[in-house]
Amino acid sequence: MSLQDVARAIRAGVTLRCPRCNDAPLFRGWFTMRERCERCGLRFERAQGYFVGAIYVNYAVTVALCLGGFFLLDHWAAPSVNTQIVLWSAVGVAFPLLFFRHSRSLWLSLAHLLDPEPR
Repeated sequence: MSLQDVARAIRAGVTLRCPRCNDAPLFRGWFTMRERCERCGLRFERAQGYFVGAIYVNYAVTVALCLGGFFLLDHWAAPSVNTQIVLWSAVGVAFPLLFFRHSRSLWLSLAHLLDPEPR
């Protein structure tokens, strides 16, 4: 596994494209993921519960964003704690919904990088 392979996997994950061919889109609509790649036929969900790891990715990024944002904003602007709680609670609800597709795509790209073909 080379650095170029890792960069290609990350690029496929960020652009919501198939990790094998890096061409076809993963999603049809906002939340509906295709079963297979339209171009190369790669099956995206290898087993039931395959994307549980994507939930952890989404959660970790959300927590890092909210906690990091809380402390940075507190240091630079010093708003009240109530203002911070309202702000970061809203971000904590909205961000996972917006990041849902990217967390799945990044998880799939990482899995494909480590184990290219399903068994």
